Amino acid sequence: MSDDLIKLRDKIDSLDEQIQELITQRAKVAEAVAKAKQQSDDAVFYRAEREANVLRKVMERNKGPLSDEEMARLFREIMSACLALEKVMKIAFLGPEGTFTQAAAVKHFGHSVETIPMSTIADVFREVEAGEVSYGVVPIENSTEGVITHTLDEFMNSSLSICGEVALRIHHHLQNTTGRIEDIKKIYSHQQSLAQCRQWLDTHLPNVELKDVGSNAKASQMASKEEGAAAIAGETAAEIYGLKIVNRNIEDKPDNTTRFLVIGKRATPASGQDKTSLLLYAHNKPGALHAILEPLARNGLSMTRIESRPSQQGMWNYVFFIDIDGHTDNDNVKKALDELGETASIVKVLGAYPQAVL
Repeated sequence: MSDDLIKLRDKIDSLDEQIQELITQRAKVAEAVAKAKQQSDDAVFYRAEREANVLRKVMERNKGPLSDEEMARLFREIMSACLALEKVMKIAFLGPEGTFTQAAAVKHFGHSVETIPMSTIADVFREVEAGEVSYGVVPIENSTEGVITHTLDEFMNSSLSICGEVALRIHHHLQNTTGRIEDIKKIYSHQQSLAQCRQWLDTHLPNVELKDVGSNAKASQMASKEEGAAAIAGETAAEIYGLKIVNRNIEDKPDNTTRFLVIGKRATPASGQDKTSLLLYAHNKPGALHAILEPLARNGLSMTRIESRPSQQGMWNYVFFIDIDGHTDNDNVKKALDELGETASIVKVLGAYPQAVL
């Protein structure tokens, strides 16, 4: 071994010691923060806006060679571990183990939380509402196939707030027990995933039966127990249920991304780069949609998403789900909401929260 290499390794060892000592110091401060919070009757241990700002500063300070995203992920895990010294949070997600929703929960909160699988999106909402978990994570839309309607429908009757969002690049892998494509007679997956892989399936497995199930991880679980069955799911699901990857990345769009929402009981203060989600009930008359969009434009608000759903309050009555840039603490958002109150029959703020950092 050359002297130069020995010196470089010694330097790395020295830096590792310094990094470890600084992390230890940070953890001790986190413990002190926890003690200070415990003296309050209404202690808030997780501050979404605070974490978003910390991660943004990490990315702004970064000078490479690690990417901004890699550096922020490292700090996310440090913050997650330090927060666990204050309180280990329970996070409900659409299960079973190995779903993309679980991956989104870990991406947002780090690995030092306890993730709790739920059978349905409705169960995630109920678990958070009952106070059995700190937060929940649910899918809301996919860049290829659009909105997840079950999630939108839950917001109509829920008092929960949106506290954050997560964007996750989705890679779908065809998997079974043998690793051989010729053994596949049936494929299980979530309906969204089947749709996101439609072209690949039509080209390579046009005569194979496709079966829609509640989640991709559930598909892997079922395929692991059935001869001739395969699943479309992520790599984590394949590892958990002992499946072999037949073909990787079979999604039709290489930039296939799903957006998830973090739901909880508390409103989130402004972070400086925020988004607000609204639920609007429009009057059933000509020009109703224009009437609810005009206040947004008049106050200089950028609308990033709009969806309509049946209102469940009469035939052909609809509600609109709208995302805008900004926070309800911002003056222009406040003014727009006041004006919307005059044009829409009901205005419900689903949440104001930091825009996704990673």
